[in-house]
Amino acid sequence: MSAVTALPEQTLPQMLRAQAQQSGARIAIRQKDFGIWKPLSWSAYFERASHVGLGLGTLGLGPGSHVGVISENRIEWVLTQMGAGLIGAVTVGVYPTSPSNEVAYVVGHADVEVVVCEDQEQADKVLEAIEQLPRLRRIVIVETKGLSSYDAEDRARILTFAEVEAAGAELARREGTGRIDAVLAAQRLDDIGLMIYTSGSTGAPKGAMISWRNIRGVVPGIVERLDMSADSSHLSYLPLCHVAEQMLTTFVPVYLGSQVNFGESIRTVQEDLREVAPNMFLGVPRIWEKLHAAISIKMQETGALRRALFERALATVQPLAEKDRARWSLGERLRYGAAYWLALRALQNFIGLRRARVALTGAASIPTEVVRFFRALGVPLVEVYGLTESTGMVTGQRRDDVRLGSVGPPTLGVDYRIGEQGELQLHGDMVFAGYYKNPEATASTVRDGWLHTGDVVVVEHGHIRIVDRLKDIMITAGGKNLTPSEIENTMKASPFIKECIVIAEGRKFVSALIQIDYETVGKWAEARRLAFTHFRSLVELPEVQGLIRAEIDQGNQRLAQVAQIKNFHLLTKELDHDDGEVTATMKVRRSSVYKTYADEIEALYGA
Repeated sequence: MSAVTALPEQTLPQMLRAQAQQSGARIAIRQKDFGIWKPLSWSAYFERASHVGLGLGTLGLGPGSHVGVISENRIEWVLTQMGAGLIGAVTVGVYPTSPSNEVAYVVGHADVEVVVCEDQEQADKVLEAIEQLPRLRRIVIVETKGLSSYDAEDRARILTFAEVEAAGAELARREGTGRIDAVLAAQRLDDIGLMIYTSGSTGAPKGAMISWRNIRGVVPGIVERLDMSADSSHLSYLPLCHVAEQMLTTFVPVYLGSQVNFGESIRTVQEDLREVAPNMFLGVPRIWEKLHAAISIKMQETGALRRALFERALATVQPLAEKDRARWSLGERLRYGAAYWLALRALQNFIGLRRARVALTGAASIPTEVVRFFRALGVPLVEVYGLTESTGMVTGQRRDDVRLGSVGPPTLGVDYRIGEQGELQLHGDMVFAGYYKNPEATASTVRDGWLHTGDVVVVEHGHIRIVDRLKDIMITAGGKNLTPSEIENTMKASPFIKECIVIAEGRKFVSALIQIDYETVGKWAEARRLAFTHFRSLVELPEVQGLIRAEIDQGNQRLAQVAQIKNFHLLTKELDHDDGEVTATMKVRRSSVYKTYADEIEALYGA
């Protein structure tokens, strides 16, 4: 029997109740508060979620209602999400980094009736746009610091999370949980349970409606490909309003009964990793690129002997990066063992992943050299692929069959085909239910049940390799087709380059806008006693210009001549979400950047 059919025919809220009944004493969640990890059992998870759901019900919410959440990852996030599901409501996540205008758009477009905010900062964003949100009934705030500063009108709109949960607990004490039992009895897999807004890299964000069937459809493939079980442990830190974190914090754990850990904040991830030592870890490409840069800095700062040991150890194990450990020869095992005890073990401890059985990267493309680097260190990093519209991961490298540069074969339950212009198209229960209030976009994205991903791919030996977004492929003035992501990822393999935005459409040659990695380049400059005071002054140093030129020249050696960057401009500030240059998930908005830097781009071509 396959894992697809082995999963119970139950929704996520129904499975939460089942886990409470079957594994009530097991730890479901741990949250770190003031340095102490506080556990929550499955029975307590279900009970608290029930109270939150009933509390939301006292505010007039019920089946089909929409509840918003604006918060970093924490237990109240999932209690709201599960509580909403237990009363038939739909949860809508909003990025906590979003400015007020983006918050207003998502909360308004999604018809949110109650929004749960982490703190005063998030509540203020909602209040700033309150006149644009006629359907919003109440604001619920988790952290109560600053409540006394609100005037009477705003304070009347606000309840605390503790008050909502207490109201639900009192209702359960008086009347029992009959309302939840009735909702769960009527709940069907085709009901919508979650709404995830796309990043909006090419326009306004769209609300992807995710059904319980979609969630149940994607879980078996994730479990099988990542070899997950009830003993798996995960550190939740990427935004829960993104499908990648949802699949490992709520989807899989509730079906498997595995454990989730919430650290103190996004800023303490590395410390939390060392304490939790999870056996699996998800990092978007920027996380791995930053870790790569951090190790590079650490090696620059260490003594010559230790640096030589590291470089020798790395050179020794590089050839093993793509080879399954089960197929290592005795000599290869001995060689790796020596490198491990000399240098690699300390680095694995430094990044907190010594116990990881699998680590994954997804949500965007990643330089192959970065993947090779971590696999050589002994971190079992694999590339996976998925979309919001596919409810998460639908392809992934097998740990015993890694082909760098690919995203592996499709997972269980996923059918695929290659359409016109090489576009990847997907079919299965994981294909989302459509965009909220946008039938035109839904019809253009899902045709005859097939999800048109917009990604151009090639299939090599059963492994899928992403070429680029269909809309991003560029044609030069000479008629050559270029995939900008290949060029950009080649350059971003440098620890000194944070972003590379290629310009080539209709041009005689390839140029680029480059954003330095301020921390890494700053350390490099300090080591050479170069004076600078801020981002712009660092960028304008002739030595930094020379450093980046050398890095680009090195990257160009790995590219075909037509794809090589001939000219570049160093940005004098970080690309900014508030300025519309990147999305909440830090994806570059090309059209916005091209418009902002139009003069600099023309100067690259001598205009």
